[in-house]
Amino acid sequence: MDVLNWIGLGLLAVLALGAAGHALLNKSDSRSALGWVGVCLTFPLAGPILYILFGVNRVRRSASRMRREIDALSGEKQSPSALQSCAVVNPTALFRSFQRLERVGRNVLETELTGGNCVEPLVNGDEAYPLMLQAIEASKRSVYLTTYIFDTDAAGLAFIDALERAEARGVEVRVLIDGVGEKYSWPLASRLLRLKGVATALFIPPALFPPNLHMNMRNHRKILVVDGTLAFTGGMNISQKHVLEAKPLRPVTDMHFIVRGPVVSQLQDTFVDDWLFTTRERIHPPVTATEPAGDCLCRTVIDGPNLHEDNLKTLITGIVSAAEFSIKIMTPYFLPPGTFLSALQSARLRGVNVEIILPARNNLPFVHWATNHILEELLRSGITVAFQPAPFCHTKLMLVDGCYVHVGSANMDNRSLRLNFELTLEVLDQHLADRLTRHFDAVMARSRPVTQRELQGRSLPSRLRDAFFWLFSPYL
Repeated sequence: MDVLNWIGLGLLAVLALGAAGHALLNKSDSRSALGWVGVCLTFPLAGPILYILFGVNRVRRSASRMRREIDALSGEKQSPSALQSCAVVNPTALFRSFQRLERVGRNVLETELTGGNCVEPLVNGDEAYPLMLQAIEASKRSVYLTTYIFDTDAAGLAFIDALERAEARGVEVRVLIDGVGEKYSWPLASRLLRLKGVATALFIPPALFPPNLHMNMRNHRKILVVDGTLAFTGGMNISQKHVLEAKPLRPVTDMHFIVRGPVVSQLQDTFVDDWLFTTRERIHPPVTATEPAGDCLCRTVIDGPNLHEDNLKTLITGIVSAAEFSIKIMTPYFLPPGTFLSALQSARLRGVNVEIILPARNNLPFVHWATNHILEELLRSGITVAFQPAPFCHTKLMLVDGCYVHVGSANMDNRSLRLNFELTLEVLDQHLADRLTRHFDAVMARSRPVTQRELQGRSLPSRLRDAFFWLFSPYL
């Protein structure tokens, strides 16, 4: 019996030391590594089990496998077609702010800006959905749609009917819905679309057999490309709750963008790549000569756990670090990594005006609680934070120095910056920046400033609750 005890203790020691060593070698954050090493050594059985379940980063490993599969199917690495077909903007022709901020994206993403684009904001589904449906109805060659949530309410059914009619006209229609996101509504949109003959695929759907229960690695991108010449992107899903005129029970405000010009090809390339991975089908969009449509300089930002570089996190941190006058951020979820928070504080300390608008009442209360834990430090450095009154605002927007606009599907949290597949758009255009700044300032005017006194006045149970949920911020 003593021998068995010693064998058991030896196995526990090997397990604990193995898990601790793995954490030590693979965790990029020293605090995270120290925490897991301590847990594994203090609790030699429970610690390694918890580490295997929650500490091992399977997201990057699984996503790297996905990237290899895509490359194998493609035969070669694809480069954005728009960068080959469009003249590269000469940075020396830009203003000083343009040059400084443009340089960050060029160095991080290793791509150039694409000129000749028009990007216009669409507020809520009231403005966005009619134009999206009109584009589908007018399509002649192709319709490619990616969304995270596709509700089967009045708004969703209108899209399903329009897609069915396009398919009946002989248009090549492809719809890609996230495998988890579509579960927000019943009946499932994918089932209704397939019944109507529309080619539809689910991105990494959860399954029990074979086991595939990924709650991470979600395709959070929102893309609609019609005939290769017109696109819509931003943060808005397809749901009746975004149509405020219909007075939905739980209204959600949001902003989407209509895009024309050469950058549309980059959005289309992203859809083609995602469709290839999901279905193993290589679609060949019709070749179209995209004419210049405006003066916006654009760069598509593609990010996901399949990339070894954290492109989006590095980019927005670099942009904040390069800001000279102002930074305006509107986001529904604000739990960014510490490096981004430090960049915001540094910007404010060197005189940059930093303003952040968050929802007063979040649809995910635990995210709101975790955010409360980090706000006091931001306020102490002079950053302005305000809570926007209801309805819940889902808009994702970053404006810098009156000339730089960053929009798309990504939230300011670790889930978007580390765990999800996201697509955003850098736009350098003073006219668009002015228009969105007016919108931001109008929202700020009706929002309630958050004060240090308010945060310090929280009860002890509330402070403990907020700090507890903040511990899980990398996964919220």
